[in-house]
Amino acid sequence: MMTVSVKASLGKEKYYTEVTASENTLITDEPVDKGGGNKGFNPFEILATSLASCTAATLRMYIDRKEWDVEKINIGVDLEHFPLTKRTIFKRTVSFDGAVLSDEQIKRLHTIADACPVHKILTNDIEIVTKFS
Repeated sequence: MMTVSVKASLGKEKYYTEVTASENTLITDEPVDKGGGNKGFNPFEILATSLASCTAATLRMYIDRKEWDVEKINIGVDLEHFPLTKRTIFKRTVSFDGAVLSDEQIKRLHTIADACPVHKILTNDIEIVTKFS
């Protein structure tokens, strides 16, 4: 089991939110057209960021373990949310700089990308339990 704890605090400045995890802080906000100040990522961008950064780190760990020569891993994630159908599609693109990889290596890396922990969370059963205190 893995446990992660974050805390979000939102004062009166719409929708500037400070989020802390351990000793780290990041800012989330809403775009100007939604009433925010666009001073940070919006919540959907944070969700897509989680998949992109986890995929990159998972691939880097595998590539380093295999001692393959890959200078840079590039991950793009487009999140498309359809509220009426309650469907969300993550479109993930993976590319590499400074690497010559065989078709077999690419196939293996695709499997590894799908094994990243955030990918697994997003494609498995999710339950949200809310408590007011």
